[in-house]
Amino acid sequence: MSLSFLIAAERSGAGKTMITAAIARAFMERGHVVQCFKVGPDFIDPGYHTAVTGRTSRNLDGWMMGRDACLSTFNRAMDGADIAVVEGVMGLYDGLSGAGDEGSTAQIAKLLGLPVILIIDGSSFSRSAGAVVLGFEQFDPEVHIAGIIFNKVGSPAHYEMLKAGVQERCRAEVLGYIPRDKQWHTPERHLGLVMAAERETLQSTIKNLAQQLEQMVDVNKIIEIAGQTRRSAPTTASTAADISTSPNPDPRTLIPKIAVARDEAFCFCYQDNIDLLKHFGAEPVFFSPIHDAALPDVQGLYLPGGYPELHAEALSRNAAMRTVISSFCAAGRPVYAECGGFLYLLESLIDLNGTSYEMAGVFPARATMLPRLQRLGYVEVEALAGHLFLDAGEKIRGHEFHYSAISDMPATIQRTCRVTRRKDKAGFAEGFRIHNTLAGYMHLHFASNTCFARNFIRRCR
Repeated sequence: MSLSFLIAAERSGAGKTMITAAIARAFMERGHVVQCFKVGPDFIDPGYHTAVTGRTSRNLDGWMMGRDACLSTFNRAMDGADIAVVEGVMGLYDGLSGAGDEGSTAQIAKLLGLPVILIIDGSSFSRSAGAVVLGFEQFDPEVHIAGIIFNKVGSPAHYEMLKAGVQERCRAEVLGYIPRDKQWHTPERHLGLVMAAERETLQSTIKNLAQQLEQMVDVNKIIEIAGQTRRSAPTTASTAADISTSPNPDPRTLIPKIAVARDEAFCFCYQDNIDLLKHFGAEPVFFSPIHDAALPDVQGLYLPGGYPELHAEALSRNAAMRTVISSFCAAGRPVYAECGGFLYLLESLIDLNGTSYEMAGVFPARATMLPRLQRLGYVEVEALAGHLFLDAGEKIRGHEFHYSAISDMPATIQRTCRVTRRKDKAGFAEGFRIHNTLAGYMHLHFASNTCFARNFIRRCR
């Protein structure tokens, strides 16, 4: 049976991502085939996992994906791997709300029966670390906190004080510590961490961190903990979200090709969304709106999110591609665009310096980048009449995370869905449609309602 465990923290910013990457590399140096996962909707951390392991990291989100889809994704991704390293999101118990574990790291730990290694930022206390760990252990006894790693530790003497505080009353075993060192810090910008592909020295940095980890942390004990997985939950899924087996489409049915934007500007796309398109009979074909002059020969188009604002000049300079995509939309071909992809379909994009760049011009509005976060969090989307890929009343889940705002979209442009957030139960109208192009800010996870992917493919046929 494969080994598996989860790396959590007491809060955001405790250092989970780089520690996860270093542990994965240390396992690889020992000959293991490592598969990483990320709890929650984040796109950036999985990029680090993938860069280190060479295997596509997968998201596990109990609220957005649902139980069966999480199980299916986990089991499929583990094919060919012998150890799973799951990185949590925010603090261990943080999720959709303060009143339950939905959407939290703890929810995934319990669903998959994973032992937890808790990362504690030890920079500002000593014996009180014991009280923190004890509280985490007692908060939900169903969560098995097996080990503790202290981060940002000032000295060996400081570590001994932290360790003693935990050993005094807690069950979890102290596994070691990470010293204060800027190598363990991941650079950030307005949307979070800098992407892995942008860090030229990432591989050498992670190799150095893995060597340091071997000296400061009991890696053998982590492997032992990884064998403590409690498989109380079923290991297979039973709903339409399970794509572990083929749907066996009629071989006489046309297999439509769907162009999927993937480059420096468009890099936020759930692998499960691509897998579901394949599963229900489509052939995704990747292309670059920055570097390519034309679309491949396709029947549909998927423009996911990313960083178009960082590459606005290059996107604007590629007038040939902008014209091709505008014509593709005007011809009534099925198109789905979300967040960054949505911005690309507007008339223009204004960056933080006030410079305006021409975009594809499908929708009569412009986007302006702002210094403050505009919307963040989970969303539930209810289809209204005229939605391209869902019947009226059907729902699908996703999340939003953006620093841009758009100018007023004309009332003549159809709104095809109602978006609700945890703090905004009344919701707001979005899901802009023109021709057969559907666009908006929401990053949707197709596993939350597979009818979205099915109907997208049907329209492409």
